Amino acid sequence: MVQVKNTSHPTRDAYGEEILALGKENKDIYVVDCDIGKSCKTIPFAKELPEQQVNVGIAEQNACGVAAGLATCGKIPFVTTYAVFGSMRMVEQIRQEVCYPKLNVKIACSHGGFTPANDGASHQGIEDMGILRTIPNMTVIMGCDYVSTKKLVRAASQHYGPVYLRFTRDAVPDIYDEDEEFVIGKAKEIRSGKDVAIIATGEIMSLALVACDKLAEEGIQATLMDMHTIKPLDTQAVTKALKECKGVVTVEDHNVINGLGSAVCEVAAELGCGKVKRIGIPDCFGESAPYERLLAKNGITVEAIVDACKAML
Repeated sequence: MVQVKNTSHPTRDAYGEEILALGKENKDIYVVDCDIGKSCKTIPFAKELPEQQVNVGIAEQNACGVAAGLATCGKIPFVTTYAVFGSMRMVEQIRQEVCYPKLNVKIACSHGGFTPANDGASHQGIEDMGILRTIPNMTVIMGCDYVSTKKLVRAASQHYGPVYLRFTRDAVPDIYDEDEEFVIGKAKEIRSGKDVAIIATGEIMSLALVACDKLAEEGIQATLMDMHTIKPLDTQAVTKALKECKGVVTVEDHNVINGLGSAVCEVAAELGCGKVKRIGIPDCFGESAPYERLLAKNGITVEAIVDACKAML
């Protein structure tokens, strides 16, 4: 059974290790850096595979254009930067040069959500997944721990088309074993229950797991889904939860507007059934503080998840 482990890793570490492994296996894998390879964990790739790495400097828009050019030559480029830059500074180039022609470019971004913590609001990418899920042809993914991130980076490299990958700067709890498998666009159900459903994405999965255990202690059976792919959303899994459970609680380290919660609410609205409670960043900027304090201040806690589930019953 999937459980929160006593170990933790930043998911950016998983990216750095997996992209190096992929580059050694496939000479068409390229990294396009924006002069922050140290923070995004691509320095080993640059040292071991210098002919497959391009550093454009602090010029994210140019990085996207270079990646688009590489893709037209049959390469598989991973533009690597921070979430705030990869989703906002580059957004026009992503739309026009990558998504419109549906090129095989991956945007791999560290510092997603509140995990930049003490870096403050300027570096906390809290709108990124919502922005990019609105662009046609884009796939949006976030693993919840070290293992899932490695598996999903590999899956992204094998998936043709634009992909946005989001990673954490800070260490987050490990939950999955090495033998777990992940399919892009397919939610992973890690608890099954008939009373309420919790749908979570990213590193918040560890809080959702603890909440499930606390609910079980009170005799409440909760389904828990790891919705690692925000787009394309697993609408079949969401529909099942909306129809079979008394309510759905979504949990994310992202603005509640246009993220996972909004995507689930869109399904509920079109079905005309089900109750949804969104837990996430309540449409405000972050600030400089320890990660756990930022989550608590914004109501993203185990207790909040438990209370929201009980309110559905």
